[in-house]
Amino acid sequence: MGLLASAALLLPLLSAAPPAGADVPEAGSLQSQFARAAARHGVPESVLLAVSYLQSRWDGHGGAPSVTGGYGPMHLTDAVTALAGAAPHHSDGEEDPRGDSSRAVRSGAEAPVPAADSLPPRLRTLERASALSGIPAEELRTGTAANIEGGAALLAAAQREAGLPASTDPADWYGAVARYSGADDSATATTYANDVFDVIRTGESRTTDSGQVVTLPAAPAVAPATEQVAALGLRRPAGGPVECPRSVACEWIPAPYEEFGDGDYGNHDKADRPTSQSVDYIVIHDTEAVWDVTLKLVQDPTYVSWQYSLRSSDGHIAQHLPLKDVGWHAGNWFVNAKSVGLEHEGFLTSPDSWYTEAMYRTSARLVRYLAARYGIPLDRQHILGHDNVPGTVTSTIRGMHTDPGPYWDWAHYFRLLGRPITPSAGPDASVVTIRPEYSAHQPVYTGCAVAGEACAPHGSGAVRLHTAPSTDAPLVKDIGLRPGGQDSTTGVNDTGARASTGQSYAVAERRGDWTAVWYLGQKAWFHNPGKHPTAVNARGLVLTPREGLASVPVYGRAYPEASAYPAGVPVQAVSPLPYRLLAGQRYVVGDRTPGEYYFAPVFDSSGHTVVRGQEDYYQIQFGHRVAFVKAADVRVSRV
Repeated sequence: MGLLASAALLLPLLSAAPPAGADVPEAGSLQSQFARAAARHGVPESVLLAVSYLQSRWDGHGGAPSVTGGYGPMHLTDAVTALAGAAPHHSDGEEDPRGDSSRAVRSGAEAPVPAADSLPPRLRTLERASALSGIPAEELRTGTAANIEGGAALLAAAQREAGLPASTDPADWYGAVARYSGADDSATATTYANDVFDVIRTGESRTTDSGQVVTLPAAPAVAPATEQVAALGLRRPAGGPVECPRSVACEWIPAPYEEFGDGDYGNHDKADRPTSQSVDYIVIHDTEAVWDVTLKLVQDPTYVSWQYSLRSSDGHIAQHLPLKDVGWHAGNWFVNAKSVGLEHEGFLTSPDSWYTEAMYRTSARLVRYLAARYGIPLDRQHILGHDNVPGTVTSTIRGMHTDPGPYWDWAHYFRLLGRPITPSAGPDASVVTIRPEYSAHQPVYTGCAVAGEACAPHGSGAVRLHTAPSTDAPLVKDIGLRPGGQDSTTGVNDTGARASTGQSYAVAERRGDWTAVWYLGQKAWFHNPGKHPTAVNARGLVLTPREGLASVPVYGRAYPEASAYPAGVPVQAVSPLPYRLLAGQRYVVGDRTPGEYYFAPVFDSSGHTVVRGQEDYYQIQFGHRVAFVKAADVRVSRV
């Protein structure tokens, strides 16, 4: 049917009046834009609102694209322009993802950049929305009302193509919602549609990034026609030994364990966790590569590996390694041996982008499952970003990666994990946990697109740390990143003076609207006004050098003492980082762990050995990254 004929059929809906007694949204408001688009295209308003919520939580993000080139509240995708210069996450920078000096550095491979015309339909929905609605592509990218209109047109088209009428009953739109996900398999489409209808049943209301309140009233009695998915002709996901919760769509796409000759092999190590070693951490990454490229890379035996990949558009999960095995992903062998790595799809060269609610939700379900399986606490001492993993030794600090960066919404993520970041102490607490209001907190970062130039305004969960209680004061220094003593910068990838949501620090001083914490061996100030706080007061364990010690060394890994190594296993250096923890300073404790080293430098896993020492370490929140100190060097107290 031509666009003019389609428009003629929709004309009667343009003047349709709302039902008697219904609340009429304010003209021009975001709520009214949803109502108007729904009426125009014959889509139930609750369906349109719920789909948009699962994509963007109704945020427009100022016209900035998501990590997969999705625009606006309806996440209309236009990934073509995002491919230029894209580099996969583990192929960028100097970091050795394996992070173990017992064997040669594992460098990343070059990623093939797919041709624009080979992109899957889920990454080109904006083109189709433009053809269906008659709205120019640029307007769909930048105009909120137009974007909502384009999403409504896609939903209506999906309903027509399924041979179903434009029903006013939301339950009749289950298949169209599943199709909107862009998933090519039935399990993911079903999971996505289930999430949308869960939003419809429970309702939602929030203030968006444009400052407008949008509300979807709860409709608990809606019972969707789930059988509609069977008629979509979608493939069944690949089977295999997946280790995932039932509430997500997960398929097995294995990473290879392969020997190349001359002692070289890839792309992970066999192990027997948790029998051999406990699993203590979950590490959050983003890929900087499209989904298909990500899968090709993790299946390349010469590349590196992680346990799970998550797709942005619909939250689909692929598992690559059995959880008992060790992936090469975090750049720190101690952390790799005791962690699970989650790579979240994203490939834009400028990191001032956003992640879909669909991916946040499935990621949170997966993390809850893993945390329950291994007894991992749901806190920021154990749920780490790659940017929180320390360099192993001084020479590796500068090469460590900085994803997922300051735009990952940790506060929302922890709400989805069922562990919202809330105060646990009064106003004079000795510990604070960082938690700015994400949407309203928009510090200026530079270098997203062009070095030195300001990034687009964007919500952030990170605060900046100064040498004095003033925005004019220099940022604190990180001598590991800048041995010459230069100040930290506002660069989006500069973690030298940054504290992120959920990270806890010991209070050094309070002065007016400013709070100082101990950070990298120095006092660091951040703006924390009473009316708009950027941290909550907390309780916790803190440590300080034991009496008689002016300072203690800080380490990037917790390796055993030399006497613990058996014959045939080379002793690994217990090498301190360039920082010192000084007397009188206090740092929040994350865990106590024995010194451990997993010796696995060869393909034949029969000789792999876990070396466990008598000396214990404490993990601490030392800077933006965690670190370790020897238990014998410090004393611990609860505050």
